[in-house]
Amino acid sequence: MSLKSQLQCDLFAAMKAKDEVKLATLRLLKSAIMAFEVSGKTKMEAKDEDVLRLLKKEVKQRKDSIEQFRSGGREDLAQAEEAQLKVLEIYLPEGLTEEQLEQLVRESIQEVGASNGQDLGKVIKAAMAKSSGRADGGDIKMMAQKILMSKS
Repeated sequence: MSLKSQLQCDLFAAMKAKDEVKLATLRLLKSAIMAFEVSGKTKMEAKDEDVLRLLKKEVKQRKDSIEQFRSGGREDLAQAEEAQLKVLEIYLPEGLTEEQLEQLVRESIQEVGASNGQDLGKVIKAAMAKSSGRADGGDIKMMAQKILMSKS
């Protein structure tokens, strides 16, 4: 079952269960997916990687909102965003461990033949493609810098 289909099924289940938080969160995600599908010159259905990218974007927005609400003294709004964040995180793939991330970056370094910090962009691009959404770009960058700096 595709991720988009899973979201649709869970949306209906949330309606039946009258789970307002999950329902509202999945509706927002469904709207983002629909906007993506009609945004291009040709209408195309969102693939799992597209849905995953949109999901990560929504997660990042929630985290930023939580931080902003807390700094503004709006704990009530921060808690509402946290509830939505918990719903969204259910659909994210399990992240890589530190060791797995290091191994992935080392493989990417060998793959692109990187030898110094000037090749950082190539390493990050290769590692992001290999990670299949299981690692954050910032984490990959930090690990790649750490490994490349130790080579110098």
